[in-house]
Amino acid sequence: MEKFKVRDISLAEAGKKKTEWAEAHMPVMMALRKKYSQTKPLKGMRIAGCIHVTKETAVLVKTFIAAGAEVSWSGCNPLSTQDDIAAALAAEGVSIYAWHGLSVEEFYWCIERTLDFKPTLTLDDGADLIFTIHNRFPHLAEHIIGGTEETTTGVHRLRAMGNDGKLLYPVLAVNDAETKWDFDNVYGTGQSSIDGIVRSSNILIAGKVFVVAGYGHCGKGLAMRARGLGAKVVVTEVKPTAALKAVMDGFDVMTMDEAAKIGDIFITATGMKDVIVKRHFESMKDGAVVCNTGHYDVELNIPDLESICVSKREIRPNNEEYLKPDGNKIYLLCRGRLVNLAGAEGHPSEVMDMSFANQFMSMIRMKEEGSSMENKVYDISEEQDQEIALLKLQTMSKSIDMLTPEQIVYASDYSAGT
Repeated sequence: MEKFKVRDISLAEAGKKKTEWAEAHMPVMMALRKKYSQTKPLKGMRIAGCIHVTKETAVLVKTFIAAGAEVSWSGCNPLSTQDDIAAALAAEGVSIYAWHGLSVEEFYWCIERTLDFKPTLTLDDGADLIFTIHNRFPHLAEHIIGGTEETTTGVHRLRAMGNDGKLLYPVLAVNDAETKWDFDNVYGTGQSSIDGIVRSSNILIAGKVFVVAGYGHCGKGLAMRARGLGAKVVVTEVKPTAALKAVMDGFDVMTMDEAAKIGDIFITATGMKDVIVKRHFESMKDGAVVCNTGHYDVELNIPDLESICVSKREIRPNNEEYLKPDGNKIYLLCRGRLVNLAGAEGHPSEVMDMSFANQFMSMIRMKEEGSSMENKVYDISEEQDQEIALLKLQTMSKSIDMLTPEQIVYASDYSAGT
């Protein structure tokens, strides 16, 4: 078997430069690489990874290798792979199967190739790798100590598998670490998704009605950044407490049926299918821009959009113009795939520094503890979260106070009273 398959190996030099840029902006990861390249805690481990192939991912892969692991990699989304990064990793001898614009068949072929070396650990973003193992190659689970999951949608589904007793090995929910979802999901998604919208449309955000579907961590970041650029932000939700938070944060809240009539820019961040469907597309005004930043493309019902339009054409890269019978146009970005990765470069390196530090530390934990864990989804430890946050602060030259021994005692002294 060939050790890699990428779009164009000649792009390796460009990918190498981008990776070096990311390394310069990921001080936590570089500190971990320096520390663990000496002790090689992952020696003997074979890590199969299925996550977006970006410059930040290249830093993670190289850190795994420095810590002694063998790796084999694929992308977790057909449109998110950056071909120069894939080429750079392949040129350095990494087993990688990824290129931009995969068909569904090619997507799963790439995942299956990462399983050829019988991994002992798995790393997922969306759980497609884990699902492939469970559905097609369950015998491989005999060799697997444990895995990790990077994103909200994947964690939800894996918890459901664990609760049903269907999970074949333990998984650490990296997404649920405080140093991941309160930073990566909020600040990373907010900035990178708007970056993707602007690159794909060059539309002015200021003065527009910007509709955010979902007010979880990702939706909060989007709403915050859109308001900062001068948009009037509307939030749609199905969860009362989330909707109430949006109201208290100063955003307008309404149903998608209402928002569809007034929105200029729509972005979904829910993890749920059919968030925007036929009746919404039908009521949108001329020039509406529609996109998604949830892991899967089903949040927008694209077949519904196609069913009500008389024609479509690519008006610019990652931007398709749909013409409705009344002459109004809707612009779909990145075919409904992750707009921040298909239309831009994904989250900035500085925020992925913490997310991937969690991935790295979780792999070490899985090697050491996985064989004694039950087959269910586990949270990241509080100690790991705080260790990573403190290290990040130190790289930013920020200092914090420490509790005194007396304060530590007082915190749990239930007899102290008033």
